[in-house]
Amino acid sequence: MFIKPDYNLKSIYDINLEELKNSGINAMLFDLDSTLMASKSGVYSKEVLEWLDKVRKDFFIAVVSNNKNPEYIEKVKKVSDFPLLFNAAKPETKAVTAFLKHHGVDVAKSVLVGDRPLTDVLCGKKLGCKTILVDSITADSEKKIVRFVRALERITVKR
Repeated sequence: MFIKPDYNLKSIYDINLEELKNSGINAMLFDLDSTLMASKSGVYSKEVLEWLDKVRKDFFIAVVSNNKNPEYIEKVKKVSDFPLLFNAAKPETKAVTAFLKHHGVDVAKSVLVGDRPLTDVLCGKKLGCKTILVDSITADSEKKIVRFVRALERITVKR
């Protein structure tokens, strides 16, 4: 099985916001760990926060995460000022669909951004929205075994 994201980029900073806006996209859903923040850190970098402020000028933004750790969720809630969905069970779509409906978001005008083809991109494809695959935000400092597993998973990506 091959999964083809609509965009396959190095990082979130490579997303062409103007192009998305001009194509009718008005909502950006982000995976959390390794996409917007270092995995399990519960902290956004200054650079990410500044970029998200730029994004929110033209897009509804939200986080859709599979994380279900209560302590971690509370930590993230304290540093986030946009809607959050935890325990999303990606690539399943039930929780994400309900979340989008609750926030009045049209899935056809949305993009799901994440670092994992088999959860984030597959979920977006099943939802019927655009998808953007990015490399881990901490790719340069990840352990070799983590990079190896990521490389194996990306074998499923059709470029």
